[in-house]
Amino acid sequence: MTRVLHAEPHDTGTKDTAPNRADEAYDTVFSYRELARLDEALTMSSRETGLRFTLYIGDLGPQTRLRAEELHARGGDPADSVLLAVSPGQRVIEVVTGSSAARRLPDRACALAVLSMTNSFSAGDLVGGIVNGLRQLSDQAGHPLGAHTR
Repeated sequence: MTRVLHAEPHDTGTKDTAPNRADEAYDTVFSYRELARLDEALTMSSRETGLRFTLYIGDLGPQTRLRAEELHARGGDPADSVLLAVSPGQRVIEVVTGSSAARRLPDRACALAVLSMTNSFSAGDLVGGIVNGLRQLSDQAGHPLGAHTR
């Protein structure tokens, strides 16, 4: 069963990553509080880095990397985007970075974030793992070039 997470206030959903409402049980997968945590983590990561962070939760099929890359390519401005694709049933996490984003998020940083997420997932904390992974990725990416913080 493929399910997509998209919190309404966040602007990173596309027609390909919008939720499939055919099965209303989707609404019970995450609580309102969990959706709010995920939305806040995505929004803050995007805002702090200037990169477009998106999240996909669901089955990725037999070729997980290929499917994650397809989802990433369909979003707006893939060069400055980062897709975090999580397939709990398959026990797979894929991080796809665009060409510009990859310069700020090397493979090693992505691997460390994935390791952190898997530790949380094994403890039964899917949402906490994703939130912490997004924080690690945004910390590694840093602020956009030319932005000054006070």
